[in-house]
Amino acid sequence: MTMRSIILTTISVGIITSLTLAGCQRKDDEGPTQLTGRIFVFNYRVASATYMITLKKIAPIPEGTTAVAEFENPAGGDPLVIHEKIYSFWEKITLESPDLRCVRKDRPYSVSIRLVDASDKTIQTIKTEVKSDLDQTVLPTKPLVVGPVYTANPDVFKSDGSADYGHDTACPA
Repeated sequence: MTMRSIILTTISVGIITSLTLAGCQRKDDEGPTQLTGRIFVFNYRVASATYMITLKKIAPIPEGTTAVAEFENPAGGDPLVIHEKIYSFWEKITLESPDLRCVRKDRPYSVSIRLVDASDKTIQTIKTEVKSDLDQTVLPTKPLVVGPVYTANPDVFKSDGSADYGHDTACPA
C-alpha cells in the first residue's frame, strides 16, 4: 500500500465515522428531558387501557413549563390531547393518556410531546411510537369491579352465576 492510499483510506474511514455518528443524533430529544419509557397499560380490573410515557429530567426545566402530549386515538378520529403542568423539581415525568379503546397488537401508534414554557414557547419536541404486545380484546368492555371497595360489577357478574364480559364491536379493523 502506498502512503497516498493509506491517507485516503484514513480520511474515508474518518468521514464515514463522522457521518454515522451525525446520523445517530436525534434533534427531537435535545432539551431538558429524555424519553425513558413508552408503554400501554392495561388494567383488567377496571377495563381500561392507557398510554404511559415517562421522561427523565437531564437539564433544568423552567418554572411554568407544561407538557402538551398528543396521543394517536386507536379508535380513530382526533388525537387525544393532555396538558400536564411540569414542576421544575421533578426528576421523572409521567404522562398518561385518557382511557383508550381499540388498541391493536403490534400496530405502532404515534405520540407527540411538546414542552412549552410559561410564554408558550416550545422548548422541546419529542416524537415517538408506542406498540402493544397485546390486543385490547384481552380486556372486558365493562369494569369487573365498582366502587371504593371493589364490589363485583352486577352488569358483569349476574345473579344467576353467569358472567357477561362484553365485546367491543365498534373498533376499526
